[in-house]
Amino acid sequence: MNDIKNRYVILLLTALAPIVWGSTYLVTTEMLPKGMPLMLAVLRALPAGLLLLLFIRKLPQGIWWGRVVMLGILNFSLFWWLLFIAAYRLPGGVAATVGAIQPLIVLFLSRWLLNSQLSFLSILASFSGIIGVAILLLTPNAMLDMTGIIAGFLGAFSMAAGTVLSRRWQPPVNAITFTSWQLTAGGLVLLPFALYFEPALPPLTLINFIGLSYLTIIGGALTYALWFRGLAILGPSSVASLGFLSPVSAVLLGWIVLDQQLSMWQFIGMLVILASVWVSQQSERKLALNQYKESI
Repeated sequence: MNDIKNRYVILLLTALAPIVWGSTYLVTTEMLPKGMPLMLAVLRALPAGLLLLLFIRKLPQGIWWGRVVMLGILNFSLFWWLLFIAAYRLPGGVAATVGAIQPLIVLFLSRWLLNSQLSFLSILASFSGIIGVAILLLTPNAMLDMTGIIAGFLGAFSMAAGTVLSRRWQPPVNAITFTSWQLTAGGLVLLPFALYFEPALPPLTLINFIGLSYLTIIGGALTYALWFRGLAILGPSSVASLGFLSPVSAVLLGWIVLDQQLSMWQFIGMLVILASVWVSQQSERKLALNQYKESI
């Protein structure tokens, strides 16, 4: 019973990460300088990683230097770069719908790299989540751009691969340390590209500073520590489906804060997404129980 309660507590804490990430669009558009996606990504990742490093005072050892750089690129540098390409070339709804394929990719990569069991319910839940995001965000006039679609798929694959490899390699440190390594590596890899391709950062206003502080501390260090902790305990398949909560959070914040109107279909899309997350978690729970029974 205690194990079940602990699982739900960890699941709820992990779910906070994509819920908070759903606020990124609102904070970026309303509180940050325009036209500097790469530099803003650097300022989100690098200060958070360095602050955590100052606190923990522990660096990778041996083979973990290469692994951390690879994970930092997959989970942050490459993922965010491709995400920005998709966001600039596609309407938001199309970009989010393409990115929603990530939990499905995680399922199959987990089967290949971790020898995890695949269940029909998990696959069905992933497809349902993609449909729910499409209902929630797509509009009839949405324009498609092949470069943006390819970038969206590659971004989803990058984050999915980083998620599965983070579990496969099992870091010999706690989640906060592991998060600090990846955020720092990802930010350092992005920094030269941001300096070369984007103009100099303008003087920051108080609102800019508050927005960046929020994305760095809460949207970066705190949420990614929760995410990697949940990943280590629950596994990639359980954690990946929680990513569907991010577009729900983004739409609800737009409704509450920006007074954006929601249609009946959007509410239906939210219900489909929430149902898909619930089904996915029930499926993963059954698989975990079966594996536990087989081990005793």
